[in-house]
Amino acid sequence: MRTNILLDDKLLNEAFKLSSSKTKKDLIHEALEEYVVSHQIKNLMDIKGKIEFDESYNYKAMREGK
Repeated sequence: MRTNILLDDKLLNEAFKLSSSKTKKDLIHEALEEYVVSHQIKNLMDIKGKIEFDESYNYKAMREGK
């Protein structure tokens, strides 16, 4: 998808220093991937302690088909 956006030059230059990306397109793609992953991790941390596990669950038996 084509999009025209105005970017802060200082922020863009700093991001290029921290990244191995060579183009603005690659840099923005990398930033979007990191944004998604960081939010997915945050969402997993939000459910910590809210899930109860069955103590009798035997994952090794499941792997062996028992």
